[in-house]
Amino acid sequence: MNNEQTLEQLIDRIVGPNEEVAAEASAHVDSLTKPPGSLGKLEQLVIRLAGITGSARPCLDRRAVIVMAADHGVVAEGISAFPAEVTPQMVHNFLAGGAAVNVLARHAGADVICVDIGVNADLEHPDLVSRKVRKGTANMAQGAAMSRDEAIQAILAGAEVVANEVAKGTQMFVTGEMGIGNTTASAAVMCALTGTAPASAVGRGTGVDDAGLQRKAAVVSRALSVNAPDADDVLDVLGKVGGLEIAGLTGVILAAAANGCPVVVDGFISTAAALIARQLAPVSVEYMIASHTSHESGHAALLRELGLKPMLDLDMRLGEGTGGVLSLHLIDAACRILNEMATFASAGVSGGSNDTGPAEDSSTAASSDRGEVSP
Repeated sequence: MNNEQTLEQLIDRIVGPNEEVAAEASAHVDSLTKPPGSLGKLEQLVIRLAGITGSARPCLDRRAVIVMAADHGVVAEGISAFPAEVTPQMVHNFLAGGAAVNVLARHAGADVICVDIGVNADLEHPDLVSRKVRKGTANMAQGAAMSRDEAIQAILAGAEVVANEVAKGTQMFVTGEMGIGNTTASAAVMCALTGTAPASAVGRGTGVDDAGLQRKAAVVSRALSVNAPDADDVLDVLGKVGGLEIAGLTGVILAAAANGCPVVVDGFISTAAALIARQLAPVSVEYMIASHTSHESGHAALLRELGLKPMLDLDMRLGEGTGGVLSLHLIDAACRILNEMATFASAGVSGGSNDTGPAEDSSTAASSDRGEVSP
């Protein structure tokens, strides 16, 4: 069996969330001591989590941030304020527990799994998950970033990491990444798949100045022109203008969905991977939880494309999975409400089943619509 057939098998395992369990959780949410819909997106979120997990009382104590690390040949075009050497240096920082995602993950009770899927260096560490497909992509402004099969290898590597973690009891995943140049590759993927103009898709990434921003847009335009990725073939797009960590995160998302696990999507790079996952397996979007809106220019548009509404908007643009980890606190809060809050019947409070409960206005009642994919 070749890699593309293995990928098809993974995709075939993805089915929709359990609607009966979601309905059971929804009925329980409406019986809690509050006006219907008064906890807004937290109610929508926990009902989605129930359907995703197949448990009417979800408890997601075991969670992991999968930080995919890879380098990008397009850095040679001067599109980053930081040199490529930062990628392996930051991998060592993750492994030492000193990066922002490590700090926030400790606070949220999440494990950080650092994966070398394409760093342009020889890395060894007992805690490093080594799944290197190649030492960085080629310069996409001059030709394809990688081959189609390499892109699929990276997707399957990400899926394997998730499968191993699920076997250990992990119940929820957060997408994270590290790779100097990866906002440029993500912008190129976005442009190829959505038709967005490069000037609208690129952002400042690591902090490029105005001239750098214009150069970045020009490089994305050149990469699209040189490679002519086929928008109807998402694997062609990923191979020609994507990145190894983007492909690896695509595998993380697909495998999380295949295993009935919610996957919390971080920022711009992670959402580019989510778009690819959605193209490969449309139902996979039902397993995605949008964490925050990045300060990167194209991120909000990507979230709209996916029909996802983020929980946070903090002007962050660090990546690593930091926004995703911060949102775990809201996910925990939603689950606690479902599992610990009293019902009208158990608390002896009037207005539980047939009334609206304590007084509310019509705008609050209207907020109980839960038909969207968001948050």
